[in-house]
Amino acid sequence: MQRLSAGATGTVVAALLLGAVVGTLGTVMHRSIEPWGVVVCLALAFVAAVTARAWAGLVALAGYAVGLVVSVQVLSQSGPGGDVLVPDDQGIGWVWVLGSIVVTIVAGVLPGRLFDDRPRAPRPHPVSADADGPDAAP
Repeated sequence: MQRLSAGATGTVVAALLLGAVVGTLGTVMHRSIEPWGVVVCLALAFVAAVTARAWAGLVALAGYAVGLVVSVQVLSQSGPGGDVLVPDDQGIGWVWVLGSIVVTIVAGVLPGRLFDDRPRAPRPHPVSADADGPDAAP
């Protein structure tokens, strides 16, 4: 478990800001070029989630998720003039809202060894039986 230090807190805050930026960009741009806008925005959300997890583990991913979900939910509400960025009657909006949560969860359940920077020990090579060995048939 990671200790709560100034560096760890700063990392979580930076991941939260990253989530807010990705959520804002995705909410604004997901309807730009249907259906490719939402595909690109979901890919951005997934890559940013993997980056946050690789950066500082699940704690940073949680900060990223909070920033993403809060920004998407705030921007999905009706604006002061009645305009909306994510209309209720369009399925592509639901794909963005729910898809951004799903890709963040997928980044969270990826195996931890994908994010481990330590070098691995070399694998032992299997011993092959050659014809000149003691077990060779005459």
